[in-house]
Amino acid sequence: MEWASESAAVRRHRVGGERRDGPAAAPQPGREALAPEPPPPADAGGGGGGARTRKRSAGGDASRGAGTGLSEARAALGLALYLLALRALVQLSLQQLVLRGAAGRPGDFDARQARDYLEHITSIGPRTTGSPENEILTVHYLLEQIKLIEVQSSSLHRISVDVQRPTGSFSIDFLGGFTSYYDNITNVVVKLEPRDGAQHAVLANCHFDSVANSPGASDDAVSCSVMLEVLRVLSTSSEALRHAVIFLFNGAEENVLQASHGFITQHPWASLIRAFINLEAAGVGGKELVFQTGPENPWLVQAYVSAAKHPFASVVAQEVFQSGIIPSDTDFRIYRDFGNVPGIDLAFIENGYIYHTKYDTADRILTDSIQRAGDNILAVLKYLATSDVLPSSSKYRHGNMVFFDVLGLFVIAYPSRVGSIINYMVVTAAVSYLGKKWLRPKQKTGNYAKDFFCGLGITLVSWFTSLVTVLIIAVFVSLIGRSLSWYNHFYVSVCLYGTAATAKIILIHTLAKRFYYMNASDRYLGEVFFDISLFVHCVSLMALTSQGLCSAFISAVWVAFPLLTKFCTRKDFKQHGAQGKFIALYLSGMFVPYLYALYLIWAVFEMFTPILGRSGTEIPPDVVLASILAGCTMILSSYFINFIYLARSTKRTMLSLTLVCVVTFLLVCSGAFFPYSSHPASPKPKRVFLQHMTRTFHDLDGNVVKRDSGIWINGFDYTGMSHITPHIPEINESIRAHCEENAPLCGFPWYLPVHFLIRKNWYLPAPEVSPGNPAHFRLVSKEQTPWDSVKLTFEATGPSHMSFYIRTHEGSTLSQWSLGNGTPVTSKGGDYFVFYSHGLQASAWRFWIEVQVLEERPEGMVTVAIAAHHLSGEEKRSSQLDALKDKFPDWTFPSAWVCTYSLFVF
Repeated sequence: MEWASESAAVRRHRVGGERRDGPAAAPQPGREALAPEPPPPADAGGGGGGARTRKRSAGGDASRGAGTGLSEARAALGLALYLLALRALVQLSLQQLVLRGAAGRPGDFDARQARDYLEHITSIGPRTTGSPENEILTVHYLLEQIKLIEVQSSSLHRISVDVQRPTGSFSIDFLGGFTSYYDNITNVVVKLEPRDGAQHAVLANCHFDSVANSPGASDDAVSCSVMLEVLRVLSTSSEALRHAVIFLFNGAEENVLQASHGFITQHPWASLIRAFINLEAAGVGGKELVFQTGPENPWLVQAYVSAAKHPFASVVAQEVFQSGIIPSDTDFRIYRDFGNVPGIDLAFIENGYIYHTKYDTADRILTDSIQRAGDNILAVLKYLATSDVLPSSSKYRHGNMVFFDVLGLFVIAYPSRVGSIINYMVVTAAVSYLGKKWLRPKQKTGNYAKDFFCGLGITLVSWFTSLVTVLIIAVFVSLIGRSLSWYNHFYVSVCLYGTAATAKIILIHTLAKRFYYMNASDRYLGEVFFDISLFVHCVSLMALTSQGLCSAFISAVWVAFPLLTKFCTRKDFKQHGAQGKFIALYLSGMFVPYLYALYLIWAVFEMFTPILGRSGTEIPPDVVLASILAGCTMILSSYFINFIYLARSTKRTMLSLTLVCVVTFLLVCSGAFFPYSSHPASPKPKRVFLQHMTRTFHDLDGNVVKRDSGIWINGFDYTGMSHITPHIPEINESIRAHCEENAPLCGFPWYLPVHFLIRKNWYLPAPEVSPGNPAHFRLVSKEQTPWDSVKLTFEATGPSHMSFYIRTHEGSTLSQWSLGNGTPVTSKGGDYFVFYSHGLQASAWRFWIEVQVLEERPEGMVTVAIAAHHLSGEEKRSSQLDALKDKFPDWTFPSAWVCTYSLFVF
C-alpha cells in the first residue's frame, strides 16, 4: 500500500510538470544508478508496473543506488563479443563444405573426376554461342565423354543421346522486356532410363556456353562437369531406376535462356518431364544455394530435404530473387513459364566479384565445393528417379513451402498454411502478453501505456534519423566521387555506415532517457523497451503473414524466442536487476534469432556487394549499401535497445562509435581505400565494356546522312571512368557519348536492353572497322494489308549475335510481328528490342513487322536499326581496340569486341 501511494504521488509530480520546470528537473548526482526498490506486489505481472514510478531522488537515495546499474564498458564489450562469437559460428558453418567420411566407395560421386571434366572444358576457352569453341569443340568433348560413360554403364540402364539444334522465338519481361530469336543453336541431351523404358522423367539442366571473354568455370562449366559425373555414377549403379533422368547440356543460356526454350518447347523428350533441377552460378564456389523452388509443388522441397546430404536452402532467397531486385535470371523461368514444369534452382553464390570475368577459372573452385554439389545433385536426382510422386506430380501442386536450413546441418520445411497458423499463434501469445499490461487498471500500471507508445515513437524516430544520417553520408561520399570505397574492403562500410547508424540510435535513446524518462526506473524502462521491440516484430510478423510471404517465419522467430526469454528471465530481473545471471540468460535466449539473423545478413552482403559493382551508373551503390546496413542495424539493435536504459551511461560507447565513423569518413574522403583489386588470391576488378564500332545512319530515301566510328566505352559501376582517366587520359569527360534523340536506344549498339541502367558512356573516335563477316540488312517487301496497316518484311545475315531495334514515329503503332507470340513487347523507354543469335550454320533471318499508320507524316512511320556483335574469333579484334585494352590497369576487366550499327527509316 505504501509502495502504491508513492507511485501515485510521483505520477502526480511528473504530470504536474516538475520535471520540466522545478529544481527537481536538474540532473542529480548518480542519477543513472539504480536505487533499491521495494519488492513489487504479487500481482504485479510481467511489467513491474510500480517500478515505473520510482523517483530518482537526490542525496541519500542516489548514493544507495550507486553501483547497481549496468556497467557501460561491460555491456558494450559483452554485446560486441556476443555478436562476434555468433558471426564466427556462422563463418565456421559456411566453411564446412562437406563432412568427411568414407570416400571412394562404389556409387559415390567423385569430385576428382568432375574436376577433370571441368579443366578440359575451361581449357577450350571462352565459349560464346555460335563460336567454334562452343558449337564444335565443347560439343565434341561432351559427346566423347558421354560415349565413354555409355560403354561403362550397367545393363540395367539404357542411354540415349541427341544433339538438338532448335530455332525459335519468345518474349520475356527480364530487363524491362524484350524479344529473343534464335536459330540453329545447340543442345546436347542425354536420357538415362531403365532398360525397358520410362514414361516419366526428371530433368537436370546446365549450360556449357559462357559470356564473351570469360572461361566460365563456375558459370556454368562446373555444373556440366557435375552432371557428367552424376550421369556416370547413376549409369554404373546396380540400382534400377523407375523413371528416366534427362541431362540437358544446353549451349545458349547466356543468350538470355534461348537453349532451354528450344528444348522445353520443341524436343520430343520434353513431354516426359515432370520436374527439373537447374544448376547455375552467381558466384564462384562455396555452397550451392537452393534459391527457387516450385511454383508450388511442396513435394519437391520435401524431396530435397529428404535426399540432400549437405542442405543449403532458403525461402527468403526465393522471395528476394523473385521480387526482381536482383538483375539476373535463370533457365528456371523458361521451364516454369513455357513448360509448366516445377523445379529446383541451385546456384553458387560466394565471391561474385569475379563472376563473368576472366578470373572465373577452374582453379578457383574448391574440390570440396564440387563434392558437395555432386553429393546433393546425385542424391536428389536418385530420389526423384525412384519417387512414387513424380508420375502424378500435378496432383500435388498445392500451396508453397516455408523452408530454411539451420547452419547447413539440416532443413526445416513445412507448408505455408501451417506456417500461417504458427505465425498467428505466435502473434496471439505476444498480443496476450502485451495486452495484459495495456489493459490492467491504471493504479497498477501507472503510465505504462503512455510510456510504451512514447517509447515506440522514440524508437521509430531513432531508426528514421539513423537511416537519414547514413544516407546523408552516403550521398556526400557519392557526390565527391568516393563511391565503392568499401568494394575491396567491406569492413570500411561497417566502420562508416554501421557505426553511424548505431551511434545515432544510441544518441536518440540516451537523450530520451535523460530528458523525458528522467524520473523513471532503469528496470522499468528496460521492460518497456523490450516490449516495444516485441511489438514492432509482432507487427512485422502480422504484415508479412497477411501478404502470404513465407519469409514471415523470420519475424516469428524474432517474436517467439524473445517472448520465451522474457518469461525465463522475468523473476531474476525483478529480484536482482540487470546482473550477470540475467544477462547470461537473456543472451542465451536470444541465441537463435540473432544467429539466424547474422546467417541471413551474411547471405545478403555476399550476394549484393558484388552486384553493386556491376549495377550501372544510375544507382548510387553507397546509398543502397548504407540503407541495407541501417536496416541490419535496426534489426540487430532491437532487443538490445533496453540495455541503453539499463546501463549507467552510454557516453563512451557513443564517443567510440563516433570516433570510428569520423576517422573512416575522413579516410574515405581522402581516397585511402581504393575500390578495386587485382590481387591474385582475391581479385575485385572494375568491369568495362569496349565496343569498336562503325555507325551508319540512313534517311527516308536510303541515303547515308551520317557515318562515324569510334570505341564505345561503358563502365558497369557508378564511378564511371573517374579511376580510369589518370591511366588513360584520352578517356575523359570531353568524350562523353551523346544520345541520338531520333534513334532507338539513343543510337548505340546495346547488346542487351540495359540502357536505362547505364546512361553514362564514352565515345572515343577511332578508324572504321570492317569485319570479315559483315551484317547485311535489307527490306524484302513493303505491302499494304486489307486492314489498313503496312507490313514490312526484312532479311538479315551476319555474325552469331545481332540486336534489332525499332521505334515507331508519332501517328504510328506496331500492331504485330512474326516474332515471339506475335504481340510486340516494348522495352523500358518505349522502344522495341530484339535479341538474335545463331549457331555455326544458319539461314538468313527473315521476319516481318506490321505498322498501323494513323496519320501519314513526312518523316516516315518507323525507324529501325540493327547492330552486329562479333564476339569470337579474330573478327572480334581490331588493332585500335587491342591497343586501348592494353592501356587499362590490371585491376580492370575490359571485355572488348567489334560491332557495326546501321539505322534505316521507313
